[in-house]
Amino acid sequence: MSEETGFPGATVPPGFRSGFAALVGRANVGKSTLLNRLVGAKVAIVSPVPQTTRNRILGVANLPGRGQVAFLDSPGLHRPQHNLGERLNETARQVAGEADVLVFVFDASLGFGPGDEHVRGEIQQGRGSRPVILVPNKVDQMNKGKLLPLIEQATKEWGFDDVVPVSALSGDNVVRLCEVVLSRLPEGPPLYPLDYVTDQGDRRMITEIVREKLLARLRQEVPHAIAVVLDQLEPRPGGLLHIDASILVERPTQKAIVIGKGGAMLKEVGTEARKELEERLGTRVYLKLWVKVRENWRDRDPILHELGL
Repeated sequence: MSEETGFPGATVPPGFRSGFAALVGRANVGKSTLLNRLVGAKVAIVSPVPQTTRNRILGVANLPGRGQVAFLDSPGLHRPQHNLGERLNETARQVAGEADVLVFVFDASLGFGPGDEHVRGEIQQGRGSRPVILVPNKVDQMNKGKLLPLIEQATKEWGFDDVVPVSALSGDNVVRLCEVVLSRLPEGPPLYPLDYVTDQGDRRMITEIVREKLLARLRQEVPHAIAVVLDQLEPRPGGLLHIDASILVERPTQKAIVIGKGGAMLKEVGTEARKELEERLGTRVYLKLWVKVRENWRDRDPILHELGL
């Protein structure tokens, strides 16, 4: 017999499972790419820059008739150099604390390094009785002969409940990971409507897409000193959405880099962001970007609060 869930028109059979699974790991191991694969939609921006993720991001995977997994992406745990870094680490710990299952992601192509050991220590300290699934990611970029010894070591020495190697980039074995996570969740009705995908609203999505386009072009220290603030979001006649956004940097030299020679960099970023926003929002977009210097914003609490960090 089906059980009513509280969502209009939704029923679940006996044995339906649901719960939260936190993706944890050091920076730049592919957690956001993996989240997008698991959910089947782009809910988190992706870049090769460490600490791209700055907020808790929810992505919901619905397995019809069987369960619902609410995946939580988190900033990568790292050694902080600013107030921003401290806040990112705290967010990652809070996300881990919310979850029924912990999914520990690491870059298998680089092996298990000191940063991963640090994350493992934090997980072991706070896991309690919760299951932990080890996910060696980027297996498509490594010698397959080195993968099995890595898995055997993890299983024998580190006390993980499951080990599921994947390639988030290609999607290899990601479906199996979702199945393993689901099997570790408690029985219960769905936590969200069955067509729900993410809690990332339009305002957050807009600023994140602009930041993603910037990160794709910036190198060295500049990406970490970038933030995007939405100043105006206003529908105009004729189905046009007018967006004003400010790009924050910490020094005038960084401002010059973001603008580019003759404004070329800023124009390219704006064009790419506008195209994706029009596709995501289903309407024409007028996007105006401003670059503003806010010295040491990563250590200034009022600005971090304004950014929702």
